Amino acid sequence: MYMTKLKLFLIVLLLTLFALVPARAQGFPSFADLVEKLQPSVVNISTTSVADSEENLDDGLGVESSNPRLKDYFQPQKPEQVSLGSGFILDEEGTILTNNHVIDQAKEITVTLYDNRQFSAQVIGRDDKTDVALIKIEGAGKLAPVKLGDSDKIRVGDWILAIGNPFGLGGSVTAGIVSAKSRDIETGPYDNFIQTDASINQGSSGGPMFNLRGEVIGINTAIFSTSGGSMGIGFAVPVNLTKFVIRELKAKGKVERGWLGIKIQPNSTDIADSLKQKHKTGVIVSDVSENSSAQKAGVKPGDIILSFDGQDIDDTKNLSRMAAETPIGKTVTLEIWRDNKIQKLDLKIYKMPEENSKKNVKKAPVEENDVSTDNLPELGMNINEITPEILNQYHLDKDAANGVVITRVLSGSDAENKGLKPGDLITQVDKKAIFDVNDVKTYVNEAKLENNRPVLLLINNNNILHYVAVKLKENE
Repeated sequence: MYMTKLKLFLIVLLLTLFALVPARAQGFPSFADLVEKLQPSVVNISTTSVADSEENLDDGLGVESSNPRLKDYFQPQKPEQVSLGSGFILDEEGTILTNNHVIDQAKEITVTLYDNRQFSAQVIGRDDKTDVALIKIEGAGKLAPVKLGDSDKIRVGDWILAIGNPFGLGGSVTAGIVSAKSRDIETGPYDNFIQTDASINQGSSGGPMFNLRGEVIGINTAIFSTSGGSMGIGFAVPVNLTKFVIRELKAKGKVERGWLGIKIQPNSTDIADSLKQKHKTGVIVSDVSENSSAQKAGVKPGDIILSFDGQDIDDTKNLSRMAAETPIGKTVTLEIWRDNKIQKLDLKIYKMPEENSKKNVKKAPVEENDVSTDNLPELGMNINEITPEILNQYHLDKDAANGVVITRVLSGSDAENKGLKPGDLITQVDKKAIFDVNDVKTYVNEAKLENNRPVLLLINNNNILHYVAVKLKENE
């Protein structure tokens, strides 16, 4: 009797499960109608490039990054080799958006439309800072442009579609979700990538990422990979970041950005404590350029920028982007934290100067010979005044060297944890200029009297200034 009831129960259970399967299958989204509408707006791009020499051949990375596992989808370039990428139509006249690295150094650019018609394309303009380029084709008739969406409104977990030209297989569609937002993969000054698990591979660079309303919310640009193929981690440039660039390229053929004339770094709890800020907010000004708008407005190293033109500042890249996209000549207000209070400064936006192609020369490694007799265990280091011997030992620039030099960093100290090392120069302590070792000791003693608060050091490393807040350690 018991076995009969058990068999009956199992039969009913199986019938119930089979009945549920079609219902669940019907509830799973189908993208067919949306894809049919969007595919005519996506194009395949092929380029023919000639490398200057074997040493200058593209290694297939395209988007430079300090992370060797980050790759784009652009095929490696060799002399006279056709390479593949993707793009999408912005207007009926034939303006197309793609990645800059897709058409970089291209001798010829060919665009293949959804109906397999092919056209030669000309470059309107490009921007390597955001890896965006505009090209244009003529004589294609009325085209089907995409609609640009609002990438700020997407949420982690939202469905997205990617359409591109992976491995030359044009019109390929993949689906996935937004895995993360605001990713910094160290490819440029405005990194703010959308991460997705949608399968994307070589040849999809410059292709669109769509939301389920059929709006472009990103440009597929890079993947995280140990093999060179898709591993379920792809990155797209948010479309909101490109809208300013598109306007500039259409109007001028290049991007002219606003400039404040400052170097900034993230705030930290230790830096905030050292500057007596109750809550860590804003970003730190580490240096101010000569004759810049910021200098003329009175901005000083050590200021904490809290807001820019009424918008709160939460990280360095947001401030850089806001300043870059502000019209040149406009006057904006900076809200800063200085001398334990909030202050406001008005400054005029200048045009960002052309980059100097001369790169900083890194200091050669030196042997750690402790020549210092001034031990500061509270800071976890030894320091010494600058002498001709010190300049020679640490390969310091005589014209730029001022303050005192770190000659030893104690193992396990907070200074070591913060990345300080022998050869670094301390030029300020708590925003006060340093001329000799006694100055450092005086200001450290002041911090000890103030409940051993962190000491704010302005560090010169290879002529690059940045602030470090070092926690004090009591003498044992």
